[in-house]
Amino acid sequence: MSIYADLHRDCAALGTRLFTVTVQDEAAGLARRSYTSHPVEYPVSGTKPLTKDGWYDFCIGGRQTFVANTVPEFAKYFFDHALITSLGLGSCINVPIFADGPVLGTVNLLAEEGHFTPERLAAYHARIAAAQGALCQEMAKGVA
Repeated sequence: MSIYADLHRDCAALGTRLFTVTVQDEAAGLARRSYTSHPVEYPVSGTKPLTKDGWYDFCIGGRQTFVANTVPEFAKYFFDHALITSLGLGSCINVPIFADGPVLGTVNLLAEEGHFTPERLAAYHARIAAAQGALCQEMAKGVA
């Protein structure tokens, strides 16, 4: 099992319904998907442009977890919000992964609306923090 698959399993046990990992490619101006729980809707080959918007400033620039518990909170940043809602999903978190340098990528978790309560956020953060070193190593391969 990979670190991504292991973390996916741990997060699914907490209620995550869609799990992806994206790696930042600043040189190309893209976020590249390197793991997905939904390969049909969100294939590993997928990319998204790095748009320097409020989400980018907060999550990538500010190195903070972006939390949206309703569709309007994320729809203004995610061009694929219609696909997300068609899957019955209405909340998300994007957790930036970094060590000493720039943000390497994000762990992206989606669930039903209102899922990411303070208690659940703490549980997700604990699992992701425990995997931080391995995530950094794996993500660094994607940006080399």
